[in-house]
Amino acid sequence: MINLEVPRKFIPLLGRARAFADEVMRPISRKYDRAEHAYPVELDLVSAVIDGLTDAGAGQGAGVAAATRTKDGSARAAVGSGRKAPRGSDNRNGANLSSVLSVMETCRGDVGLALSIPRQGLGNAAIAAVATEEQKARYGKRWAAMAITEPEAGSDSGAIRTTAVKDGPDYVLNGEKIFVTGGERAELVVVWATLDGSLGKGAIKSFVVERTNPGLKLVRLEHKLGIRASDTAAFHLDDCRVPSSDLLGDPGISTEAGFGGAMATFDNTRPLVAAMAVGLSRACLDTTSDLLAQRGISVDWDRPPLGQSAAAARLATLEAEYEAAYLLTMRAAWMADNGRPNSMEASMAKAKAGRACVDIALACVELAGPTGYGETELLEKWARDAKILDIFEGTQQIQLLVVARRLLGLSSAQLK
Repeated sequence: MINLEVPRKFIPLLGRARAFADEVMRPISRKYDRAEHAYPVELDLVSAVIDGLTDAGAGQGAGVAAATRTKDGSARAAVGSGRKAPRGSDNRNGANLSSVLSVMETCRGDVGLALSIPRQGLGNAAIAAVATEEQKARYGKRWAAMAITEPEAGSDSGAIRTTAVKDGPDYVLNGEKIFVTGGERAELVVVWATLDGSLGKGAIKSFVVERTNPGLKLVRLEHKLGIRASDTAAFHLDDCRVPSSDLLGDPGISTEAGFGGAMATFDNTRPLVAAMAVGLSRACLDTTSDLLAQRGISVDWDRPPLGQSAAAARLATLEAEYEAAYLLTMRAAWMADNGRPNSMEASMAKAKAGRACVDIALACVELAGPTGYGETELLEKWARDAKILDIFEGTQQIQLLVVARRLLGLSSAQLK
């Protein structure tokens, strides 16, 4: 039986995340929005706290790197045996659920700052998704960014042109990567590349590249609409030599399942990005509700919308959108924890949460009037931050395409 209530065992973790968002992130949010590309040194403290909780076994899945999968396809829970939970058996609330819940809380504070927490990059989630146990042990305590997007391969990850050619004990990588979140600050970059372009998606693999590798050359840092606290880098890979042991997962090429390992990364990271959108939506709604309440406007949940003010009716509609995004995100994480394939549900969550977040943020700016558009509140900033959550880890359109393929039972070649 699916259960999407917040488990009691996670409440202390979420309380710490909420306190961090309110007491550390929000006070410095505007500072690092203005000081784009400056590293938020205040985040070193929370990183140390997460590391300490994880090492002590008390973190209960704190951070994005906790969400992982075992060889049988099931999620490794923060507690319990890690065995696949059969349908109809005990409900398991593990590392994936606690990760999305903690991300929701931190992103109530600031999405850009949440993306800048050391060792909590999307590359860490990628390693957790597909790395071998030996690789997880090697990379587990290092900060990893993820490099997928290329100038001619954005939403279509299967069109990647960066090459990885075997040369003795190494692979030699050549290509270009753009929009790498955390790329300058991270210690590692997870680079997606093809072993053989003629074999299509089946030959795409991910490689861990040391940020100090001389073949990985930083080209520029992007100036962005939102999440300015987070650095976004562009790289050239020029004869970048990587040991064979740094290819994540199985090095074999399978035209049927080869891309599945890479796509398993998205099954882990898309619910996390959806959680970011849910957290930002909650921040917008809470702030707007408080501002409207100061003017005597609040939602009466016992009356129909048509019987209330236009502002109250709009706020009620936005709350419904938030709730739908929240429940879809929780379901995707719950399915991963209980060993159920969640590719379609992860895309559903990402599509709904990303779009809802943009709509909610812009509507809240409008409802708050001049206060929402100015810098006295964070609503203006949150409206700028929101758009990326509808874009990265697969755009809105790509998510809907993935969902359609799953529902219709069609391949990517059959439905483009």
